[in-house]
Amino acid sequence: MEQSEQRLFRLLEKGTSAVMVVQEAVSQLEEAGFEELRFDRQWGLTEHGKYYVKHHDTTLFAFTIGGHVGFQDAVRIGAAHTDFPCLRIKPNPDVSTEGYRQLNVEIYGAPILNTWLDRPLSISGRVAVQGTDVMHPKMHYLSVERPLLVIPNLAIHMNREVNKGVELNKQTDMLPILGLVGEEGKEDKVLLDFLSKELQVEKEDILDFELWIYCLEKPQYVGMQEELIFSPRLDNLTSVHALLEGLIHSSRGMGLNVIALFDHEEIGSRTKQGAGSVLLLNLLEKIYRSLGKTDTQRMESLYDAFFLSVDVAHGLHPNQMGKMDITNKPVLGGGICIKEACSQSYATDCEAVAVVEQICRKGKIPYQKFVNRSDMAGGGTLGAIASGLVPVRTADIGVPILAMHSAVETMGRADRKALTDLLTAFFQA
Repeated sequence: MEQSEQRLFRLLEKGTSAVMVVQEAVSQLEEAGFEELRFDRQWGLTEHGKYYVKHHDTTLFAFTIGGHVGFQDAVRIGAAHTDFPCLRIKPNPDVSTEGYRQLNVEIYGAPILNTWLDRPLSISGRVAVQGTDVMHPKMHYLSVERPLLVIPNLAIHMNREVNKGVELNKQTDMLPILGLVGEEGKEDKVLLDFLSKELQVEKEDILDFELWIYCLEKPQYVGMQEELIFSPRLDNLTSVHALLEGLIHSSRGMGLNVIALFDHEEIGSRTKQGAGSVLLLNLLEKIYRSLGKTDTQRMESLYDAFFLSVDVAHGLHPNQMGKMDITNKPVLGGGICIKEACSQSYATDCEAVAVVEQICRKGKIPYQKFVNRSDMAGGGTLGAIASGLVPVRTADIGVPILAMHSAVETMGRADRKALTDLLTAFFQA
């Protein structure tokens, strides 16, 4: 396995919640010599500098500065998201049901619910603990790397119609089992007891938490020639990985390269740490002012900028051929997808597409195009949302995958390299 692919697998294993995706991304950036900044501090930026800045633990920006940044030097921006469809643990979550311990959960985003049944599950996220400063509680982070939970299917003997399709109720059918009620009885605060021991804090000091249930299965190769990658969270950690690789391993003598890893894409992006916020615009303003550029120079520079929204695309499913457009049928292993939609759910126009195609042709990077069937509503990305706030040329791209929003998804191994090659070339163009 080449080093780049090793880093993808590490991200897939470690990135068990948005906060953990950011922590692993920061680890890879720091290994490459990037320096941390804060939005609430002044920045002393230098030529050839490499920097990153976090926001609310779950959104991350990183950027590199060329040897010279004039107001007409090119700006390259790439964006992806750190979140993925899953289950979130509610407050006061402990449920005792006829000898079983369960957790009360809600659905985050739009997962394929039945794929979460009969799988090893665990817990990841952050916990707020009482501190001396009421405006700044202590934050603790955890990712439990052992199976804690399971959501069992109902046996076919009790549901003879299960293979005809069964609708799962989000409140009653998706409660995971945490264990059994033992001789000690029905404790009311089982999860808090667990967190107290895991984090080594007093249970009474735990104020709140953002905890997510994630699929514990590991990334692995599939296929006679190991040409497929099978893993949880391919949507959208494949894009996070490729943006990190492209930024770290490319360089330009002039200009500014930026990656934005936003949270909350799966629920619409319109939050304080989502692509629908002013965060990206604020970042660019702060960079230019730190470099001594005027607002006018920043605006003039941005009008020739280019934005790549990087997210996965739907690959052709061999058992469901009729679900694809009749002339645009991207396949796994065929290269990256350029995604287009006249509704602008994918923020792409022909000039932006042409730019991406020229980069691919110059670098001999395989690519294909994706559009939805005209009678089938597709998803959207953060590209259209972010480019509405930073109105620059924008293209939506990504690797094709199967079973998007399943607990475990499938992609082509060669497509990972194609996406990484494209983003490296993009940040050098």
